Amino acid sequence: MDKLTLPQLEQFLWKSADILRGKIDSSDYKKYIFGLLFYKRMSDVWDEEYKNILKEFGKEELAKEDYNHRFQVPGNCKWQVVQETSQNIGQKLNEIFDILTNVNSPKLDKIFDDLDFANKDRFPNETTQRLINHFSQYNFGNTYISSDLLGDAYEYLIKQFAADAGKKGGEFYTPREVERVIIQIVKPHQKDHIYDPAVGSGGFLLEAYHYLREKAGEQVANTLYLYGQELNISTFAIAKINMFLHGLDSADIRRGDTLAKPQFIANNGNLQKFDIVVANPPYSIKDWEFGIFKNDKFSRTAGYDQPPQKNADYAFVLHIIKSMNTNGRAGIVLPHGVLFRGGSEGRIREQIIKKDLIDAIIALPSKLFYGTGIPAAIWILNNNKPEHKKGKILIIDAEKDFLEGKNQNSLRSQDIEKIINAYDGYKNIEKYARVVNIKEVEENDYNLNVRRYIDSNEEQEHIDVKQVWKELQTLEKEREEINKKVAGFIRELGYEK
Repeated sequence: MDKLTLPQLEQFLWKSADILRGKIDSSDYKKYIFGLLFYKRMSDVWDEEYKNILKEFGKEELAKEDYNHRFQVPGNCKWQVVQETSQNIGQKLNEIFDILTNVNSPKLDKIFDDLDFANKDRFPNETTQRLINHFSQYNFGNTYISSDLLGDAYEYLIKQFAADAGKKGGEFYTPREVERVIIQIVKPHQKDHIYDPAVGSGGFLLEAYHYLREKAGEQVANTLYLYGQELNISTFAIAKINMFLHGLDSADIRRGDTLAKPQFIANNGNLQKFDIVVANPPYSIKDWEFGIFKNDKFSRTAGYDQPPQKNADYAFVLHIIKSMNTNGRAGIVLPHGVLFRGGSEGRIREQIIKKDLIDAIIALPSKLFYGTGIPAAIWILNNNKPEHKKGKILIIDAEKDFLEGKNQNSLRSQDIEKIINAYDGYKNIEKYARVVNIKEVEENDYNLNVRRYIDSNEEQEHIDVKQVWKELQTLEKEREEINKKVAGFIRELGYEK
């Protein structure tokens, strides 16, 4: 069996969605396709390991289920079993997923919980058979598809599903170039503990791993401790599978409502602290657990006002601040309104500024995110700002640097580089970046609207009104002279009455 290239694998996986079109909602494609893909990978890798062990030791006992495989796949759960099932295939898949979850608990807990292939209205036997036949065309073992290749293809699929889902796509996918900006600013180090409280598909954590692997090699990158929490069960499964397919089994991804019931708790009962916190939380949630947060046992609002009942933006900010250790740094994507809204939000912003936690504000172009055209801004926070940054905030206006798309804009490599260089340089750049003293922000009533600090408009050409008036008068005289000549010419020809 031939090895697949990345474009071939991407095309093959995307074709699996065609089988489901018109049968289930497009927003649901991803969880079924990803579940089947992960199952096929598990089964093929197990078979591959079995054959290799049998070949090496020549003893079948060593290759059976009790061998220390990454994932256990009992004989009655092999892909071949489903392949040979002709009736009630969906029910058989459900049974297999239950067994796989149990024998691999807690590693695979909740991974398959949101899948129901036994629903014959959504999955007639013929449809499920077509899916199984489609995935059976290739071997997904390590010999044929490396974890890097499969991981890249999986990321491609996530992006395609996000685009296909429209507004709902933004619930689980952050453009990777935006994540790249933040990760290259916070610069993960060896053995850093990195946390995403709204982890989505896990892109920020993967970007941190890729960043350190590129800088220091795979061995150093594997020392990172990765953590994430996600409310949506389908998205939680996507993130877990994403980590597994990239070989990051140690990543700790948990399910639950971060604001109401944070999952990462230290031994002393307080929130766990991290070196780096990164997030693109859902924007301006109106229906959230305000009452629980207000009476929070984790003291996330200690020293701050309460966030408004109908908007959770600053609740996420306060959770992130509370999750940073004494040297912690954070990168958060937030809607522009967080920069200037008043009321309790304005008071919280003032309190954050007075504590000198804001390192930088970066205004991003509009239409970067799925499901919304509103512009957003990156907040860079630091619990231990270096001396030359204390009492200051770097403001960067990157709104005009992007590649325009039909439905969505994107950041180019040069746009990312420009932002990173401006942040690292931490100095004024005309019409782009400015180091602002907190005293000036105070004078602006703690309003962080970028337009108050950077005028990025192009200079209009100076118009000399007197000179323009003279030129108009000259043109008027020339017009009168031409009219006289034309009138004289008409008289000479005898056409004048």
